[in-house]
Amino acid sequence: MPNLRTIASTTEVSTTAHGLTHDLVQDYYGRQLQGSADLKTSACCDVSAMPEWLKPLLARIHPEVLSRYYGCGLVCPPLLAGCRVLDLGCGSGRDVYALAQLVGPTGSVVGVDMTDEQLAVARAHQGHHTQVFGYSNVEFLHGYIERLDALGLEPESFDVIVSNCVVNLSPDKDAVLAGVQRLLKPGGEFYFSDVYADRRVPVAVKNDPVLYGECLGGALYWNDFVRLAQRHGFADPRLVEDRPLEVTDPVLAQRTGNLRFFSATYRLFKLDALESACEDYGQAVIYQGSIAEHAGRFVLDKHHDLQAGKVFPVCGNTWHMLAGTRFAPHFQFIGDFSTHYGIFEGCGSDLPFDQGAAGAGAGSACC
Repeated sequence: MPNLRTIASTTEVSTTAHGLTHDLVQDYYGRQLQGSADLKTSACCDVSAMPEWLKPLLARIHPEVLSRYYGCGLVCPPLLAGCRVLDLGCGSGRDVYALAQLVGPTGSVVGVDMTDEQLAVARAHQGHHTQVFGYSNVEFLHGYIERLDALGLEPESFDVIVSNCVVNLSPDKDAVLAGVQRLLKPGGEFYFSDVYADRRVPVAVKNDPVLYGECLGGALYWNDFVRLAQRHGFADPRLVEDRPLEVTDPVLAQRTGNLRFFSATYRLFKLDALESACEDYGQAVIYQGSIAEHAGRFVLDKHHDLQAGKVFPVCGNTWHMLAGTRFAPHFQFIGDFSTHYGIFEGCGSDLPFDQGAAGAGAGSACC
């Protein structure tokens, strides 16, 4: 029989540890950082690959909201008109207000954050954005991304869930993925950017408050993330894009040693039919070029750049990701699942990130 005192003690320690982590993050992002210029790494800020179509949307967002942005990537997937979107760790609301324009007046965006100072900035400018956009479709909730079930949100009520450089800050990533799985509609997706490591992060790095706040200490080893996603029903995580990070601060670089960090965007689809590997059924798809801002090509992930009008062979999982989601009306589907031809060629398991110039040296984190 388990020792109840030991279990109670372990639970208390775990709860205390989570509380300390939350306090650290709230202090760092609520009080120590007054703007993105205060960050010591490039892990949480990425403006290098801003698409032209997004720039006008950001230009309509209040300057104070933009100045408190700490994301590490772009979390605006295509085809969002009319969607209901949830932003985990929304901060001052930059992504919420960008997404609000993409979902339009028939859609809605909910932002969740635990930092009062950040939410105060987001809420202070709701009236401004309502006036600029011509409609009001956003809501900000105070809460923890590990406790989404405590926010009164209906299960299977979101088409898309996004997050920008926040999951790494969570002390309970299992709970985050479980909450995401619960809130997504069937066929919905979790589209998010975060920081990953090429190996498991040592305890000394995890416990460093600055490295944790800079999105490095809590970074998952990429293969552990894949296993975590699969454990929560996301059978085939798809890497969309990535870049190596540099730790330019010499003191922090010495603390991280040989660890390599990457900013990466993944998409996870809630589809029961997905298999644990890419299986070949002799199928193909043709993109019809009908998604706004993506007329010439549709990029599903890093290995699926689908040119309009061209027959593109796909595995069974890719077929489901297109046929069983909001993307289905924009594709022609060839074949079925009647014949299996084995594993889909090129389905590997090596480090998925491009190592680039930073691969041989120490990394950075947040602009």
